[in-house]
Amino acid sequence: MRKDSETRYSDIFYVSLQMFCKMREKMEDKTIDIEDILRKKFNGKAPRLLTKVLKRLIHQDFINEYLKQGYEGVEFCENAIKYLNVKIEVEGLENLPDAPGTRLTFVSNHPLGGVDGIALAGIIGRKYDGKIKLMVNDFLMHLGGLAPLCIPVNAKIRKKGQEIGTQNRDLPRLTNEIFGSDNQVLMFPAGLCSRKIEGRIQDLVWSKVFVAKSVEHHRDIVPVHFIGENSGRFYRVANLSSILRLKFNIAMAFLPDELYRAQGKTFRIVFGKPIPWQSFDKSRSPKEWAQEVRSAVYSLGKEDK
Repeated sequence: MRKDSETRYSDIFYVSLQMFCKMREKMEDKTIDIEDILRKKFNGKAPRLLTKVLKRLIHQDFINEYLKQGYEGVEFCENAIKYLNVKIEVEGLENLPDAPGTRLTFVSNHPLGGVDGIALAGIIGRKYDGKIKLMVNDFLMHLGGLAPLCIPVNAKIRKKGQEIGTQNRDLPRLTNEIFGSDNQVLMFPAGLCSRKIEGRIQDLVWSKVFVAKSVEHHRDIVPVHFIGENSGRFYRVANLSSILRLKFNIAMAFLPDELYRAQGKTFRIVFGKPIPWQSFDKSRSPKEWAQEVRSAVYSLGKEDK
C-alpha cells in the first residue's frame, strides 16, 4: 500500500517536472495550460484530480494573469516584482562601474529559485541598458517573458553520488559566446537553489566555470548576496528527494508555489565591489577560487546585522 502511494506521489512530481519542459510549447500566447499538457500525456484525457492538484501547485491562473500582459526581458522582471508586491532593498549599487564597455560577471547565491533571479535580472539589466544574460538551471528558464534573457545550463550536478541534472550539450559553446559578448553575465554557480545544510540555508558547492571563463574573457567578478529564504516545506521536500536518491529534482515542482508565497515579502540584495579578474591567479585552482568567492558572497551584509 505504501509503495503504491509513493508511486502515485512520484508520478505527480514527475508530471509536474515534465510540465515545466512543456511550457515552451505555449510560448506563442505565453500562458500555461496544465489540462492540455496532461491531455497529451494521457492519450486525450487529463486525469481530473491530477489536473486540479497541479493547477493549484503551480498557481496556473495567477501566473497566466501576469504572462498575458506580454512583458519581455528587463520589463518582465521589473513588472513581475510589482505584480508580486515584493519589496527589494538594494545596497552597494555604487560599487558597480558605469564606464562604457564594462563587462562583468555577477555571481550570487540562489536561495529562492524564482524571485532572486527575476529581481537581479531586473536591477542589473536596467543599469546596463538591458544587456544581461542569465545562466540558469531551474524554473526561471520556463517563464516566457524571461526566456530571452536566459541561457539553459541544466548542469550535471552530483551530491553523494546522486545525479540531479543532465548536461546541455551546447553548454560549452553557449558559455563561450555569452562570456565573449558585451552582455553582463548573471550566474548562480550552485546550479540549483539553496538547500538546508547543517541547519543553515546555503548553496551547494559552487561550479568553477565562472572563474575560468571570467579570467579567459577578462571580466571582473561582482559578488552578490541575496538575503531571503523559501518556506520550510520546500527544504523538507528537497532533503527528502536527496535521502530517497530520486532521479528527478522534485523540489523544482514547488518553485512556482514558492514564487506565489513570496507575495508581500521584503528581500535584501547586497552588491560587493568587483574583484579584478587578474586576482584569480595560479596560487589557487579555479575550483578553490570559486569557493573563496562563495564565502565572500555570504559575508556581504553581515556587518549590518
